[in-house]
Amino acid sequence: MKYKHLFFDLDHTLWDFDTNAKNSLAQLYSDLNLAGKGVHDFALFYKNYLVHNEQLWAKYRKGTIRQDELRVKRMWLTLLDFKIADEDLAIELSNIFLKLLPARTTLFPDTKEVLQYLADKGYTLHMITNGFEEVQHMKLKTCGLSPFFKEVITSEGSNSLKPEKEIFELALQKASAKVEESIMIGDTLEVDIFGARNIGMDQVHVNFDNMPQYFKPTYTITRLMELKRIF
Repeated sequence: MKYKHLFFDLDHTLWDFDTNAKNSLAQLYSDLNLAGKGVHDFALFYKNYLVHNEQLWAKYRKGTIRQDELRVKRMWLTLLDFKIADEDLAIELSNIFLKLLPARTTLFPDTKEVLQYLADKGYTLHMITNGFEEVQHMKLKTCGLSPFFKEVITSEGSNSLKPEKEIFELALQKASAKVEESIMIGDTLEVDIFGARNIGMDQVHVNFDNMPQYFKPTYTITRLMELKRIF
């Protein structure tokens, strides 16, 4: 086998972040009666949350905001879209959301079947994720993915974020893996794919939505089952 170590991303690659976030926010919307507080449209609330979350994560990856700022500010900015300037409510939303979200278990189709296939073929599976240590491990445990992965490297635990070289180098070190026998599997060109390419690691772009690619990864797939034709 050319590859021995397969490094996976988690959110948006295996774990369906958008669906799990939407379900968690829907529960918050109901439990905290956000409609009665002025959030008149849940669909808009959810849409705006995704926009703010992505923008803030981009800033977090660049080191311009802290973890605690990201967690609260995504709620604060979403509430402001509805002209609600309530910091206490934003903090409450953030705290409850971070308890609800990791308990969600929606995965992309064929996730467990494909991981089991790869494990049975003798590949060693690891994870490199731009996420918070406790939250990411809880997600893995709750949805039954923990047993598949030997090493789980988070951005918080490594003090580095994809696409920085340091997090990939730490992952290789922890896995006792050589770069030429390793491959990164993830959904985001700028983060997963570029980061891996930048240290000489092959990549699989999980391009569920057939988004345009500004450079050519080693492999591209549009559904996880296609990993079987590569490995």
